[in-house]
Order: sequence, then structure tokens, then C-alpha cells
Amino acid sequence: MSATRNRVLTLYKKMLRESQKFQTYNFRMYALRRTKDAFRENISETETSKVEKLIEKAEANLQVLQRQTAINHLFSEGKLVIE
Repeated sequence: MSATRNRVLTLYKKMLRESQKFQTYNFRMYALRRTKDAFRENISETETSKVEKLIEKAEANLQVLQRQTAINHLFSEGKLVIE
């Protein structure tokens, strides 16, 4: 397995784990769906420069997810009926 593939898989797993940390159901499902869709959309990309740009974008999105989950924990509400 190449180093880039390992990096992408690690980043994908981190984003999925971080998405699971949302206490609000709607935010949690949205973050999971966006993460999965974004990675599926670019799964066939092979151009090295474009892959690097996509990795940088995903790392920035991971940082956003981490900040948003922290904020979500500060201002959490009660659980919804579907939870």
C-alpha cells in the first residue's frame, strides 16, 4: 500500500470518527454523509497534484469538524425522538 493511500485512509477514518462525536443527530448524519460523499466522489483520482490538493482540503475540513464538534458539545440540546 502506498504512503498516499495510507494517508487518505487514515484521514477518512479520522473524519468519520470526528463526525460521530456530534451530539445533535442532524449534524452527525450530515457530517457523515458529506464525508462519505466527498471521498467517494474522488475515489478514482490518480493525478498526484490533484490528490495532494484534495488531501489538504480534507485536512482543513477535519479541523473544521473538530472545532464544530467542540462547539456542539458546549451548546448541546436534548435528544430527538429518532435517537
